[in-house]
Amino acid sequence: MSVKDKPRDKFHFVSIIFLILGLGTLLPWNFFITAIPYFQARLCLEKPLTNGNSSGSVASGNLSESQTNESGRCTDDFNFSNWMTLLAQLPLLLCTLLNSFIYQCIPEKVRIAGSMVAILALFIFTAVLVVEVEMGAQTFFDLTMATIWFINAFCAILQGSLFGLLTLFPQHYSSLFLSGQGMAGTFAALAMLLSMSSGADHRTTALGYFVTPCVGTFISIICYLLLSRLDFAQYYLSKSSTNSSKSYELETKTELLNQEENGDPAEQKKAVLLLKEAEAGGVGEEKQTVSICIVLKKIWVMALTIVLTFGATLAVFPAITAKVTSSTESEGWRKFFNPVCCFLLFNIMDWIGRSITSKTLWPGPDCKYLPLMAAGRFLFVPLFMLCNIEERYFLASFFYSDAWFILFMILFSLSNGYFVSLPMCLAPKKVLPHESETTGALMTFFLALGLSLGAALSFGFKVLL
Repeated sequence: MSVKDKPRDKFHFVSIIFLILGLGTLLPWNFFITAIPYFQARLCLEKPLTNGNSSGSVASGNLSESQTNESGRCTDDFNFSNWMTLLAQLPLLLCTLLNSFIYQCIPEKVRIAGSMVAILALFIFTAVLVVEVEMGAQTFFDLTMATIWFINAFCAILQGSLFGLLTLFPQHYSSLFLSGQGMAGTFAALAMLLSMSSGADHRTTALGYFVTPCVGTFISIICYLLLSRLDFAQYYLSKSSTNSSKSYELETKTELLNQEENGDPAEQKKAVLLLKEAEAGGVGEEKQTVSICIVLKKIWVMALTIVLTFGATLAVFPAITAKVTSSTESEGWRKFFNPVCCFLLFNIMDWIGRSITSKTLWPGPDCKYLPLMAAGRFLFVPLFMLCNIEERYFLASFFYSDAWFILFMILFSLSNGYFVSLPMCLAPKKVLPHESETTGALMTFFLALGLSLGAALSFGFKVLL
């Protein structure tokens, strides 16, 4: 098929599918992280065992309930947010690394569809566990952590496989996928706010909240199965395996001429790489081997950037930011302050930051200073630690006003979204086409490495409070 006969993305179906797939990959994690107040409240209320009924008082709680018991005091003995973050990122790191090596052995459809089915089953179990089963606090904590571990293990395989798939499509679709991931957090935060303001009983609000990601995951499965049936997607999927060398070379030369006319240096460089591989007979013949070391040499700047970005983010979010309280006297605002100013604001600005890359990719794939710019975000760590946090032992609060926290959160989340999306979009431009899938898997590994590093650092920063 020549460039002239390329199918079009009719009604933007492929764009919508990748947006939904991005949304679906991060729904489980975001629904867990925004429900931290609920989990802490349930662990707090189930902790007293003197009456022989460890969960009798839970029925009166809801997702917004603060961590208090009958005496009005309850400490976070489980360090739920820290352990949840760490145990979510470790399997993400391990399974992403594993996926970098097994992706050639296990078919793509098995990895993607199988992972989504497993996530759906585990989240259904979570919904039942949270809503219906009464148990002691320690048992509830252990089962919740085990579920988080396995859900994120499958999420790692899913994300790595989807990022590899995205490298076969134009860069625009990677930006849409990352925007969809940003939407997941906003979606979860809005669902939490609705459950808080509904006024329904505990079981009803919790059931509605935790069933929502089950529906989202099911829709993602349907969208993925539909993707391979669309002509536009088939064209790019078949490029990696079935096109002849001559036709591919002809198409690539045409693309190169088009990029020269458009004047985009990054796209011109990518087109030159495509042309060189086509002339070398890299398509339609025996599959070329990929050296992980060679790929790493090409993308190390992007990899380091994403490690530092997520390291700074997870170091304080949500372990530190979720502890910040409003300085106002209004009980209504204090109730909604953290869900709105921490979770909802973070996810909206993160979504905007990720979406900016669909318009610009400044400073470009050849910039060597991206890691330094990402490392500058660690400045937010002391800023958030000095905000209005009531439970502290060593540091004093300096930024009491809610306005300071809101300002820090806007800049923090906007920069997070941009510096997450930017290297994921630029990395494929640094490699040859047959190295693209390996690049996607490796970038997902470094993404998970940054998340794990930040989760580990959060324990230390919380102690410093």
